[in-house]
Amino acid sequence: MVTLEESCAFMERIMVATGTDPTHAADLAELLVSADHRGHFSHGLNRIDVYMNGVEAGIIAKSGQPTVLKELAATAWVDGENLLGPTVGKFCTDLAVQKAREAGIGCVVVKGSNHFGIAGWYSMRMMEAGMLGLSFTNTTPCAVPTRARQNTLGTHPIACAAPALSDDSFVLDMATTTAAYGKVEICKLKDQSIPNGWGCDSTGKETNDPKEVIHGGGLLPLGGKEISGGYKGYGLTMMVEVMTGILGGAHFGGNIRKWLATDREADLGQCFIAIDPEAFAPGFRDRMSQLMSMCRNAEPAEGESAVLVAGDPERAHMEKVAKEGGLRYHRNLFKKLHSPVGSPDQQVGGGSPAFDPVSTILKALKKNIL
Repeated sequence: MVTLEESCAFMERIMVATGTDPTHAADLAELLVSADHRGHFSHGLNRIDVYMNGVEAGIIAKSGQPTVLKELAATAWVDGENLLGPTVGKFCTDLAVQKAREAGIGCVVVKGSNHFGIAGWYSMRMMEAGMLGLSFTNTTPCAVPTRARQNTLGTHPIACAAPALSDDSFVLDMATTTAAYGKVEICKLKDQSIPNGWGCDSTGKETNDPKEVIHGGGLLPLGGKEISGGYKGYGLTMMVEVMTGILGGAHFGGNIRKWLATDREADLGQCFIAIDPEAFAPGFRDRMSQLMSMCRNAEPAEGESAVLVAGDPERAHMEKVAKEGGLRYHRNLFKKLHSPVGSPDQQVGGGSPAFDPVSTILKALKKNIL
């Protein structure tokens, strides 16, 4: 059992040990712990080695600040200056909120960013400022278009957070593939099969073996195969690409480097939109609560106990963490973190060996900062 504070402090100190700006390290640690706290273990501590690897290999900047390249009353185009994704996203989110307060809406698009963790962290940040928040990012090619076998697009997540009455809220955070890549990795770590519709092998044939997805295969668009609506997920994935890589002038589609590769910068595109509900019809929060109540109070289908709305499973997990007094991490996660990048436990999506994550941890231990 690990407390939230212990987990956050551990990851923050590890990043500082790589030479990362302490403020940037704190941004990253806060995001990763938030992911674990909400039950998204695929994007929490499970990802710390990715960020350490990037900084250690010199493909993620250790310090600096994003730069505003172009700005209008309600919009901004930003260069992330190759900084850690959470630092870039936090900057853009705050800028979008500022513009929404002045113009009713703020849309900030960025190039030159990196993997930014769970998209919901940014939409929730905007929501906590009283806004309706949306966030999008493109990602490394790991998904196959409908009818294809080659990875051309990424998981390209969509997040939307809307405030309701009291502390209630609608928080959607989803990949536009049926499952996030990290969830396939978690199944591999636990030696579990994956459900139908998650991924395909190298021939484009649907598979239940996570290893076939990771080694030569790819993720399927939301909906799975074409017959079950996968072409709609494919369309959503491309829509996110339009809003991020295309609109932002970043790398896009198959031009984005492979996952864990260290040959060049990621140059991801991201989009953050803050909308002030007060700029539109009054009573937004009340209507939002009514809508969620309509769904939650719907009669459950046979065999189901309750109808949920986006954000409910995460709230339940956070309550579980509070009751148990901390986070429970799977033992195989630590096995992965102690495996060199490029080993069978580490390498996915064509990554190239760079360094052993545990070496950074040992450096930190020698500095007596753990």
